[in-house]
Amino acid sequence: MIENEFMKLQQAELKNLIEKHASKEGGSSTAVPCLRFFCATAPSEFLHTLYEPSLCIIAQGSKAVGLGEEMFSYDKDKYLIASVHLPARVQIQDASVEKPYVSLQLTFSMDQILEILKECNDDEVFSTQQPECGLYFGDNSLLLFEPILRLVRLLENPKDIGILAPMITREILYRIVQDKGGAIIRQFAKNGSLAQRIAKAITMIKNDLAEPLRIETLAQEAQMSASSFHYHFKRVTTMSPLQFQKSLRLQEARRLLMVEEMEASNAAFQVGYESPSQFSREYARLFGLPPIRDVKRLRESFASA
Repeated sequence: MIENEFMKLQQAELKNLIEKHASKEGGSSTAVPCLRFFCATAPSEFLHTLYEPSLCIIAQGSKAVGLGEEMFSYDKDKYLIASVHLPARVQIQDASVEKPYVSLQLTFSMDQILEILKECNDDEVFSTQQPECGLYFGDNSLLLFEPILRLVRLLENPKDIGILAPMITREILYRIVQDKGGAIIRQFAKNGSLAQRIAKAITMIKNDLAEPLRIETLAQEAQMSASSFHYHFKRVTTMSPLQFQKSLRLQEARRLLMVEEMEASNAAFQVGYESPSQFSREYARLFGLPPIRDVKRLRESFASA
């Protein structure tokens, strides 16, 4: 009972600190490396995003996350770990002017996880273990929450960030590895494991976005048969390799249209589409509108906000 009350106090402090140092609406970076804040004063429609390896904590409100055909929800009692790059749909469900949605994201690399495992003398073998989904939801605890709060408190004393932030971040990652879901994230860090080989294939698809998808090549790199690769890839991402690549391509095309103000045909070619009409159809299927109308709607939405 006392622990629950203390947890509530820490969540309240975290919420207040994020609101103090974040933009009023949307995402904002911070002086702490790899730490971002998010605030919203109203529920949202489903928005498309690309998760990178990261820890996500909600201080107030709730969010739904769609991955392939799967749907998950979490709030301040849960944390989210993304172990690989994953295209997803997110929807803020619980938010208002009086009680805004408030959250943070701390990105990390698998090399950081691997360093911790080496120091822990972690010799668990995952080479043949079935990989799990790249998203994991765990229960918040004081052991994890205390270093997270200390990391955010550094924003009150910026001169301490350079020295203390790396140490506190390392402590947070250690707590994640030691938690109930630690076995899942360890799979993705361990050299030679099935999960780690799928993670490498994901990186290859992401880095060669405009290239045709060659399952046989990816499977060979992952040291699997094509059917085994397809099966394990879908376990991690909930999508087939082709669906995964298509989602990444369309999200990158949307970014090119919005941020770099590229013409739709040029954006299509840039991400690997040879047919503008096919690009327009698949874009509308994912985002609800064809490229030009979608970008116009987004810009109007941002302007009104």
